[in-house]
Amino acid sequence: MVTVKGHLVPDGYHEGMEETDHDCGRNDVYAALCPCRDMLDLLANKWSALAIGALEDGPRRNGQLRRRLGGISPKVLSQTLRRLEAYGLVTRTVYHEVPPRVEYELTPLGRGAAEPLKHLRDWVEANVGTTP
Repeated sequence: MVTVKGHLVPDGYHEGMEETDHDCGRNDVYAALCPCRDMLDLLANKWSALAIGALEDGPRRNGQLRRRLGGISPKVLSQTLRRLEAYGLVTRTVYHEVPPRVEYELTPLGRGAAEPLKHLRDWVEANVGTTP
């Protein structure tokens, strides 16, 4: 892996590309190094899409999310929530109580992402098993 314009890319990936091929400048997901690809990668992740869906109805604690997202490990849930928080899709609120309580909630940006992801989840549920 090498760093090109602040992005980590596989060795040789950037060789022979025109500068405009990998320099985004205008939020073009088809540009090789467009920063919006990072957001697309995050949203296309199964656990991210499901975590966002689980938070659509309001704030949830870690244990509630783990139960709702059947099959996710505690480590993967923590990593997913950290990434969603880092991208501004989720807020993490710590309540200074005994025992400490932490809740996760969608931000306005996260609620905006939740809408198309819900359509995708609905489509998947309606169409799985319908193709030959």
